[in-house]
Amino acid sequence: MKKKYAAMLWCMLFSTPFIQAGEINPVEVGITEKLEHSIPLHLSFVDDKGNRVLLKNIIRKPTILNFVYYRCPGICSPILTELTNAVNTMDLKPGKDYQILTISFDEREKFDLAAGKKESYFDLLDKNIPDSSWKFLTGDSVSIRTLTDAAGFMFKRDGNDFIHPGALIFITPEGKIVRYLLGTQFLPFDVKMALIEASTGKSGSTTGFFLRMCYSYSPERRTYVFNVVRVAGAGVIIFGLAAAFVITVKAKRNKTAKVK
Repeated sequence: MKKKYAAMLWCMLFSTPFIQAGEINPVEVGITEKLEHSIPLHLSFVDDKGNRVLLKNIIRKPTILNFVYYRCPGICSPILTELTNAVNTMDLKPGKDYQILTISFDEREKFDLAAGKKESYFDLLDKNIPDSSWKFLTGDSVSIRTLTDAAGFMFKRDGNDFIHPGALIFITPEGKIVRYLLGTQFLPFDVKMALIEASTGKSGSTTGFFLRMCYSYSPERRTYVFNVVRVAGAGVIIFGLAAAFVITVKAKRNKTAKVK
């Protein structure tokens, strides 16, 4: 009961700013998960070098997609800091096993601002990663809105700033959405598991198989949890196969012994 009331209080405290800031309809701001849907890869954006790029030409690996705006005084910086921590902690290699696309949903922001933000977060990395493995993009209003709508990311302008959710969106090399991690804090293990899902078996295939078998994503807890039922079921099958093998071998040996 105490946990229930604590959860209610948390929701009241953190939903109040959204209600006060212009009486925002909750449907207008948030995440609509579009699992198994594909993002439009024909869209073009401007990278942190000032080059115009097509999504289909840069999404070639399992990809972490996240939407921010670079002047954000709120949750965008914590999200990027958490993402940086995950990069530092995971044994997956950026540029080889996965890549990151951080895209501004404020069409007024240009590539020089994106470049400055990229430099700031690259300075926080404990490891050297390829420059191309984490791109900071900007774009026009049409491309931004088309992509955010396709990804189910809903935001609203509020004066000079925005009201928006926080999330990491995981997509396959073909652009299909396979997982959302919501909020502003992300366990590196959850990020790794989501990337394994997005990899379609291309990175860490053996380890990835066993991790996917032993863990499954819990929408209620918003994290990956040990799947007791699945592991127990696999154990029963393995035990059954082993028993059948032993019985078969013994039967053949007995038959051979009788012939002799």
